[in-house]
Amino acid sequence: MGTLFVVSTPIGNLSDLSPRAEETLRSVRRILAEDTRRSRILAERAGSKARLVSLHAHNERERTHAVLGWLADQEDLALVSDAGTPLVSDPGAKLVGAVLDAGYRVVPVPGPSAVIAALVASGLPSERFAFLGFPERKGAARRELLERVASSAETTVLFESPKRLVRLLDDLAEACGPDRSVAVARELTKIHEEVRRGTLAEISSYYETSPPLGEVTVVVSPAATHHDLEDRVASARALATELLEGGMKPSKAAKEVAARLDLARNDAYRIVHELAGS
Repeated sequence: MGTLFVVSTPIGNLSDLSPRAEETLRSVRRILAEDTRRSRILAERAGSKARLVSLHAHNERERTHAVLGWLADQEDLALVSDAGTPLVSDPGAKLVGAVLDAGYRVVPVPGPSAVIAALVASGLPSERFAFLGFPERKGAARRELLERVASSAETTVLFESPKRLVRLLDDLAEACGPDRSVAVARELTKIHEEVRRGTLAEISSYYETSPPLGEVTVVVSPAATHHDLEDRVASARALATELLEGGMKPSKAAKEVAARLDLARNDAYRIVHELAGS
């Protein structure tokens, strides 16, 4: 029987195509691609002579029947998306499910993922995280997503259009509080790669005046637990005391506490001025 290989492809830098991915693309009879024009460039780079067949959100159901026929004829196939790991906010889930239900092998060929790249570059906790894809644009579904991010005990990763980024950051600031930490990763692995880190309020303000271009991934820090807050306040008070006793002015000490402990500036100023008696 044939095998369906789910092949991860570069999210920008073509050098990230793995040797195993290249070998797989050369070995299969057909490549199922979201956009055959874009994937042809990748296939040619890999030296693949496979036939490219379109598989996207609008034809996945009807294409599945043909795929099962090719697998029955002992053809090996590769599934790719325009960039990154297939099925992650891309078509293919229905196809993979049908292939497995029919008893054929599905083999992943791991590789680039904007989700993982943004997460590890964010500086935010990565032990546990949730990927929520593209947020709903309006209505109850969007409110539910914002509430989920606001109360999440793990880091949250989202995709968003650059045109809607500021609105998302503002909505998150309203739901999570303006001082929640966030990282916005843009154009990952490309020439103009940028990862901007700060609070939701700060990053929204930046992109309000500097509209982003290219692919965008948003990483939001977990909600702080009561225990976390107590620990951070205790650490802030200890550091502020040390700085003030060393002769540092309260205003400068507050900035130092906020920067070192990733504490909201208002909270740092309040703690320092309470200790300074001003």
